[in-house]
Amino acid sequence: MKPLVTLYTRVGCCLCDEAKRVLDQARGRAAFDYEERDIDGDPELQRQYNDEVPVVAINGVKAFKYRVDMKEFLKKLAARV
Repeated sequence: MKPLVTLYTRVGCCLCDEAKRVLDQARGRAAFDYEERDIDGDPELQRQYNDEVPVVAINGVKAFKYRVDMKEFLKKLAARV
């Protein structure tokens, strides 16, 4: 079963756009399911992540906030398979 990577994001966030690019590139190197969640559409997500976006979770566990490093992401992804 492939790991699930969730990007918690919001519209107009330049760091979120950067994280999306890194995750898009990573999809060419590793197999994982991917979903994006706009925190501004959910009051609970906004409360949790308002000052931390982008946040990347792997199988529901927070792995990164603010910036995503490709090498570290692939390492963490492999550890959670």
